[in-house]
Amino acid sequence: MKLLGTQTSPYVRKVRLVLLEKHITHDYLIDAPRDAGSQVARVNPLGRIPALILDDEICVFDSPVIAEYADTLNDTPILIPRDDALARMQVKRWEALADGIMDSAVAVRNERVRPEEKQEPNNITLHNNAVTRALAYAAELLGEHEFCTGKALTLADLALVSALVYLDLRQPERDWRSAHANLAAWFARMAERESVKISLAEQP
Repeated sequence: MKLLGTQTSPYVRKVRLVLLEKHITHDYLIDAPRDAGSQVARVNPLGRIPALILDDEICVFDSPVIAEYADTLNDTPILIPRDDALARMQVKRWEALADGIMDSAVAVRNERVRPEEKQEPNNITLHNNAVTRALAYAAELLGEHEFCTGKALTLADLALVSALVYLDLRQPERDWRSAHANLAAWFARMAERESVKISLAEQP
């Protein structure tokens, strides 16, 4: 299978981490949808990344669908609980929280790359406030636990790592580590995982 994406997309990073943690063989192809010659729109009608192309050329999109599909391919590890509805909800809720941080951070980034006279400051404030609230919620929910939920790595952890890496990349002025020491300590532990090291090394 092939994963199409870019090194800066937090949604791609989340999927890449899932594939790496589960040791699923795949080719990671850098393909920005806006680049001339991109094949993303050909395989994904939405023209978005990540796009996972299976060996029979079926394209799987978007990141929550890819992550859930990939998790069914083997049991080492199981990243989304399968037999416990409450535990499953908790993992998926963490994913939604992390994806929401990504969504708002991307919205801020999109505003800031526009010419200054065309930017909408209220939109930037709206989304930055959402990120601030979500980080505070994540820090409170995490507490001093080793993992976001349960006693082992799940998709929740991989999604949150991806969101925080994106904040470091696009909002370096946001000092979330000082604001949330427990998140900083958790992130430092996660950064020691081989999958995260590989992903971080792939950044431009």
